[in-house]
Amino acid sequence: MSLKERFLRYVAIDTGSSEESGLHPSTEKQWELAKLLESELREMGAANVRLSDTCYVYAEIPANTDNQPVIGLIAHMDTAPAVATGPVKAKAIRYEGGDITLDSGAVMQVSEYESLKRHIGHELIVTDGTTLLGGDNKAGIAEIMEIAKRLIDHPEIPHGKVCIGFTPDEEIGEGADHFDVEGFGADFAYTVDGGMLGEVECETFNAAAARIVVHGFNIHPGAAKNKMRNAAKIAMQFAGMLPAAEAPEHTEGREGFYHLCGIKGDETEAQLTYIIRDHDRSLFEQRKQRMQAIGDYLNGLYGQGTVEVLIRDSYYNMKQELDKHPHVMQRALDAMRACGIEPVVAPVRGGTDGARLSYMGLPCPNLSTGGYNFHGVMEYVSVPEMEKMVDVLQAVVRAK
Repeated sequence: MSLKERFLRYVAIDTGSSEESGLHPSTEKQWELAKLLESELREMGAANVRLSDTCYVYAEIPANTDNQPVIGLIAHMDTAPAVATGPVKAKAIRYEGGDITLDSGAVMQVSEYESLKRHIGHELIVTDGTTLLGGDNKAGIAEIMEIAKRLIDHPEIPHGKVCIGFTPDEEIGEGADHFDVEGFGADFAYTVDGGMLGEVECETFNAAAARIVVHGFNIHPGAAKNKMRNAAKIAMQFAGMLPAAEAPEHTEGREGFYHLCGIKGDETEAQLTYIIRDHDRSLFEQRKQRMQAIGDYLNGLYGQGTVEVLIRDSYYNMKQELDKHPHVMQRALDAMRACGIEPVVAPVRGGTDGARLSYMGLPCPNLSTGGYNFHGVMEYVSVPEMEKMVDVLQAVVRAK
């Protein structure tokens, strides 16, 4: 099975996670991919293959050389639930330049998706324009599975013990919730969950999830004067009090944001869901305080208990932990350069399982996959870049 065939096999399985279920994993359909990966790892001859009761897949490639660190490779199985996650109808195309018209009629325009200019002559895998592709993070899964097979089939490649981990529910911030760091057994690890080829990431956002619940009072509009408290309108007021320029569509680099992910409700009750992000920890704390202050202000207007501001931290900037282990980043940089790729070190405008794992005792930078436009119907991967990433992973785990 080629790398491309692996990837197409994995993306055909709908593994969208859910923020609403409260289950672990959050959706039953993630089990299908987990069981397939468990089976494939056993068939290829990996050691200590196991599937946990919370849908984590673990395996090992035993060392063939002494005195080497134990290195982990990690990717997540779920896909982002904000857009349609299946059925995925992916296909490979030879890209010769220009806009790409997908099967649905949607057009991926070079003027909007400038990364296409770097991929003229590449084989790309795209969606039909009705769902996301799932390159985030099935590209990483396929690359890890491919390097595992290569190491098993080619014992002449010297390496220490390699630990493999596939997680559920990363996209909803729960990928590390039940990760068995001690049982995984790695000295350090890499999530293979980035985008553009060459990315080596050691800095993420600090992140929190916020749920704003507004309790109103409804009465017939004909008798509403001085009585109705319209929860939907108060929710709109809350949203309007956040700075409009501090949203994802207006920020870049290390600029933080408030992102409204969902809104629902009526006169009686309304809910807003947000994610809060900032690379700077003090600014992150100020963002949370601002949301609470808005809630307090509205409660002063409409009565205590009208607005609940429920904030839960998701993960913190992993740079603080990774700076304690500079050799882990250096190994990744050296591996990229050994494969003829000049690494790009930049802050992640997002997060990975590695952000939390780094605080759980497993230093864990993030590596590229060769995927682009994640979380949307214009998502695509470059097959040559995925193949190059397998070479990078070999260089990462190769004995020094």
